[in-house]
Amino acid sequence: MSSQTVTTKLERIANMAKQVPAVLTTLAHYIDIDWLHEAHRRTRKDGARGVDGQSAEQYERDLESNLKSLLDRAKAGTYRAPPVRRVYIPKGDGQERPLGIPTYEDKMLQRAVAMVLEAVYEQEFLDCSYGFRPGRSAHQALGVLRDTVMEMRGAWVLEVDVRKFYDTIDHAQLRTVLGRRIGDGVILRLIGKWLHAGVMEEGEWKRADAGTPQGGVISPILANVFLHEVLDTWFEREVLPRLSGRARLVRYADDFVIAFDEEQDARRVMEVLPKRFGKFDLTLHPDKTRLVRFHPPSDDRKGDDDGDEGGTGTFDLLGFTHFWKKSQRGHWVVQVKTAKSRLSLALKRFSDWCRKHRHRPVAEQWKTLTAKLRGHNAYFGIIGNAGALLVIRHAAYRIWRQWLNRRSQRARVIWAAMRQLHERYPLPRLPVLRSLRA
Repeated sequence: MSSQTVTTKLERIANMAKQVPAVLTTLAHYIDIDWLHEAHRRTRKDGARGVDGQSAEQYERDLESNLKSLLDRAKAGTYRAPPVRRVYIPKGDGQERPLGIPTYEDKMLQRAVAMVLEAVYEQEFLDCSYGFRPGRSAHQALGVLRDTVMEMRGAWVLEVDVRKFYDTIDHAQLRTVLGRRIGDGVILRLIGKWLHAGVMEEGEWKRADAGTPQGGVISPILANVFLHEVLDTWFEREVLPRLSGRARLVRYADDFVIAFDEEQDARRVMEVLPKRFGKFDLTLHPDKTRLVRFHPPSDDRKGDDDGDEGGTGTFDLLGFTHFWKKSQRGHWVVQVKTAKSRLSLALKRFSDWCRKHRHRPVAEQWKTLTAKLRGHNAYFGIIGNAGALLVIRHAAYRIWRQWLNRRSQRARVIWAAMRQLHERYPLPRLPVLRSLRA
């Protein structure tokens, strides 16, 4: 019953956002016990624990009382946002990415506020953004980009990397952007508390003067709101009308590329883009931001190779490398394959897990490893990418055997034994590959 009630309220907020283009000052009253129940339902229960060590199961033991207390504290302004527990996860380039893990109660309250913000801003977000939005996905973004480049019969692709975006969002700039639409004091006060909650790392609290931690439930919607102002509306209203040819922006959170029909347009935008981001205290990575001449090899159009890949260059987006390949009918088409960095990262994570859990029963290891491979295949199982999936599968056997061998000096797992083990515990076969659909 609470889900239906919340759905009705979400529709009311959305309709109000459509009809009232001004600042919305009355939003927090929609958050009640039913709303928190729905936020609890939408919050992952198996995530890592925050600084208080409390699990979702423990929180649920006295759910009604806990939700009532949370609601009272949030509305009265006495809620104290706990610091997030910081951990580090590997990136594809060999570096590490900081990840913030809030407490379960904090995740739930962030979800409640994110639901309000989503209902408001979904009425304003543009078609170019696909990340963390209802009914949209990374595969849709990739499909739109592929179709755009195919329609252009090749394009100049501006591949952009925002340096440490989540860590460097300026709080004052973000509050200014939010204030153009959100004027409810309760909502803004809670967001401010999350921005300044800080992080707990190795038992030491560290102040957060900028950024919003990756891993926080509220972070994706705040990032979308900020980049909607910084990039999306600017490109739509100010850049596109001044271009001589076609262009299209495709953004998924802070990952984005822009495809241009004309080289001169691409170079003009490449020159002005760092200045635009600089106005919001953001910087573009000078080595990872580049212009790629992405045309079929048969294309006789020539371009200045200074600063781009030249000829049939490739580019990456959302873990996939885009390249040209001839179809069975002899036409040049855009295809994708797993980017080398993501392939290496997947194998490293696989190996790290096998190393840490090599002493667990084989049946338990098999269950987890199977789930990991299926998850990988679900995302990367795109037509044209079978080779990369087979590499992962074959490497998984080798890595698994390697760490099973290290369980004991006496019990070595020779390949014959590994084949017998595989007959009993088979890893997932190559899935049915899907096409990218815009």
